[in-house]
Parts: sequence; structure tokens; C-alpha cells
Amino acid sequence: MPKKSPKPRNNSIWTPILLALVFTAGLLGGFYINKLTGNKRDFATLLERNDRLGEMIDIVSEQYVDDVSPDSLYNDAINGILSHLDPHTSYIPAKDLDALNAALDGNVMGLGLEFQFVKDTPIVSMIMPNSPAFFGGIETGDMLLKVNDSLVAGVRMSKAELVRRVRKGKGSSVAISLYRPIEHKQLNIKLKKEEVELRSVDAAFMVDKETGFIRIKRFAATTHAEFVRALDNLLNSGMQRLILDLRGNGGGLLQAATEIADEFISGNRLLVYTYGSKIGRENYNAYRTGKFENGRLVLLVDEMSASASEILAGAIQDWDRGVIVGRDTYGKGMVQEQFELGDGAAMRITVARYYTPAGRSIQRSYEQGREKYFWDKRQAVDTNTIDTERKYYTSRMNRPVYGGGGIRPDVIVSKFDEAYSSVLSSIINDPRLDQFIYGYFAHNPQVFKRLGSLKEFEQAIDFDGVLGQELDKVCSEINPMYRSIVKKRPTELRLLHDYTKATWARILFNNEGFYQIMSRSDKVLKKAYEIIQTDEYSKIIGGNAIQPAEAL
Repeated sequence: MPKKSPKPRNNSIWTPILLALVFTAGLLGGFYINKLTGNKRDFATLLERNDRLGEMIDIVSEQYVDDVSPDSLYNDAINGILSHLDPHTSYIPAKDLDALNAALDGNVMGLGLEFQFVKDTPIVSMIMPNSPAFFGGIETGDMLLKVNDSLVAGVRMSKAELVRRVRKGKGSSVAISLYRPIEHKQLNIKLKKEEVELRSVDAAFMVDKETGFIRIKRFAATTHAEFVRALDNLLNSGMQRLILDLRGNGGGLLQAATEIADEFISGNRLLVYTYGSKIGRENYNAYRTGKFENGRLVLLVDEMSASASEILAGAIQDWDRGVIVGRDTYGKGMVQEQFELGDGAAMRITVARYYTPAGRSIQRSYEQGREKYFWDKRQAVDTNTIDTERKYYTSRMNRPVYGGGGIRPDVIVSKFDEAYSSVLSSIINDPRLDQFIYGYFAHNPQVFKRLGSLKEFEQAIDFDGVLGQELDKVCSEINPMYRSIVKKRPTELRLLHDYTKATWARILFNNEGFYQIMSRSDKVLKKAYEIIQTDEYSKIIGGNAIQPAEAL
């Protein structure tokens, strides 16, 4: 073995000094990094673990007996890590991030139309106001034939694929070929893709001369502005009482919920507060004079009303500002913050829990795992998730309210109270019924062409003649028990007819037409209407609203 050359003697004295400097620099650097990160990360361990994960995935990809996608392995690894956290902390792949962000921003790049497939042909079912489709002359009922020279009718294309071709296609313009049944002609239209506002307010109309109705389907960046426009229109129409429908609203932005709550709750009262061990407490208070602080207010909720919907409902309930009607809400009491990753993906991490003004956390337990957590609420048949041991009290009436499982309504309308027969449900939920409804519209343009208002439409459409016979035939094909069950129950038959007419009304008069007709068969809305105009309202919360003198 060869010998090492001896080091020059004059360098040996610097060795201890250099080692000391390196050691000191390491200590100082480590202290500085530790200070910056707040003891949150051990970078050496982090790099080691990352290398270990990458090494494992490389070995599996190169040596495993079957072909395996490295991206799938990474995604599975990430989801495995998150499975140990709460159900709402999630990983969002890059391909899905734009669509999810668009829902929160309230805008999406597109044409501004909605469609429904009838057999294998897409039919325009709604045009968004001030959108490229609106200004370009597309009308509800138009049948889409081609998008950028690609056939979309008669080829059994999925909804997702059609949306992808419109939104993600090359260039800023989209060429549309369509057939207009009402005019019996084919049209070719070129539209420029633009940012289109996704409507949060589904419908707003007067139920009677004094009672208004507003339905909100999401809480996005544009929701408050939309809501205020709808509220102003109803107030100008003489509204003194309001029914606000949050059923099926899965939530969204916390700020959107507090801004709408501020329209109802006076003074500088607390609307909600959040607390996280890493970020502390943050209060959200009312700060302006709201547009509807004194009129009677009823909120409609159900098991799919979640997150921001529950923030709004909790503030209204805790301050005795209005009456909550429906079923126990979802029970999501956590706040997520989005962190973007280097590859274009993102993580939404729970950073805090939110609490209603009375101090309630309404988050449901997820101790039995994510699958059961999500499955249970979808399958819930009645109000059975509230922890009645976690009792709180409202500000003015000292009524008991509960935490730990959603917002329990002041007046419960259970699924059993609201339900119709399983036969009717099977018919209304079957895609063949919608195909009949849209197909009838497309092939009978003369029936609809002359109808200029919802009132004219309701008077013109009836089911006593040929239309009723055709509907009966389709429903019997869907469920053979139709004639023995639905046809013999007037309330069920009326709901079927209302649904059919309401779907046509949506094509002709947008969502307002749909919900105005469906309101006649809506048992939860009927209960709310009964409460808001009788003494039952005052018995529950003791009057119209909290008094301004009680402001904190």
C-alpha cells in the first residue's frame, strides 16, 4: 500500500482554527434557520426522507414486475400521508387546480353557457348574463353540432370532454355550429373566450307581495356583490321578509359568508372567529350598516349545507336574528389555506377551526376515518349527528344550541317529512326523464315559441292531452309502478308535472323560472313560508330581529 505524502508543517496550525470557524458557522447557521422556521422543520431529516421516498419510487418503477406510473405512486404516497390528518386537508393535482380555484374566484375562462345531453346531442340549457354566448346570439334550446370543426353531436361525447374542448382548446376563439329548432335553421358562430362570472345566486324572486326568496349555491369572491344586487331588487319590489335558501351549498370562502352575515346583523357584533395553534385567534365582526337588519329572516339548510353556509347560519342563530328551518347541516368547522407546490399542484391544509359567536365548534367527529366521515352524511336519513351534550345558548332568547355535529335547525323538516315515494324518486332521478323533457322542447318548438312570460308559460302548458300521455309513457318505462303509485297520488303527480314544467322554465326564463315553479311542491319552503308570516316566528326568536341598542 503506498504511503501518504506528509502535509506541510506550516499548515497544521490552521487546522484547529478552520475547524472551529466551520463549527461556529454551522451553529450560527443552524440557529438562524431554526429561528426562521420556528422549530418546524429539520432540513436534514426532510431531505433524507424525500430522498428515501424518491429512491423507493425509482426502485419500484424500474424493478416491479408490472408497469407502474411514478406519478401515481407519488400521489398515493401523498394521500397516504394526508390520511392521518383531518378529512378536509387535501392534495390537489395540477390538472384539477384551475377548476377548483375558478369556483372560489367566481370566474372561469369560457363561453358562459350550460348544456344538457339529450341522447347524444348537447342542448343549451342556460346562458349566463353578459357572457360571450349571451352577446354572440346563442339561445337556450340551441343544439350544439360542432366545436372547432370537431363533431360533438351523435358521437356519445362526455360532458367533461365537451367542456375541455371549449375551455382548453387552442386559441382565444371557439367556432360553434348549432341548430336552432324554434327557427328550423343551422347557424355558425365564432365566439371569443373570456372570463365568465360563475353565478353564486341561483335565483331571486318575490314569493308574494312582501316575501322574497334568494338561493345561494356557493360562497365565492363574487357572491356578496351578487347577493346585494338581488337583495336590492327585492327591496325595491317591496320585500319586508326574506327566505334565504342554503340547501346543498357546500360552502366556499369564509369572507363571503361574513360579508352576507353583516347585511343582517347590526352593530359590530362578532360573526365568527377562527383559532389555530400556529396562527392564533382572529375575529370577524360586523362593521357596516346592513341592508336587511330588521325584517323577518328564515334560512333553509340541509345535510349538504357546509362550511361557509354553517358560518352564516351559526351567526344568524346565535344572535337570534332569524329562524333556521330544515335538517342538521354537514358539520365542517375547519378552515383551509392553500399552498401551491412546485409542479403546479397544491395542498389545502387545515390551519384553524372556526367558532360561532356563542363559541360553538360544529365540526363532526372523524375519528372513524375519512370514508365513514364522508359516507355517513351522504346516507343520513334524519337529524342524528348533533352532540346534545355540547350545549350553548343564544344571545337574546337564551335558547339552547349545540356544537360538534353541524347546525341544528330551530324547526326540523326531516327527510321523512319531505319525502315522496321511492317510485317518484326513481323517475325524477332517471336521466331518461330529462332526455324526454329536453327532447320535447327541441322537437316541439311551436309550443314554446309564442310564450313570452312565465305567466303565459304556466297557462299554456298542461298535461291533460297528448303531452300528458307522452309523459305517462316515459314514466311507465322508467318504473312500471308509476301508474299504480304516482298517478293515484295527487301530490306526487303534481310534483312530477312541476318538475317537468320547471325544467322547461329554466330553459326559457333561467333559474328564477325553475325555482318559482318548484316552490309549489317544496315542503321545506312551504314550512318556512308558514313560519315567516305567522306568530310562530315570534315564538321562536321573540320578534323580527336583535335590537341595535344591544350592539357590542
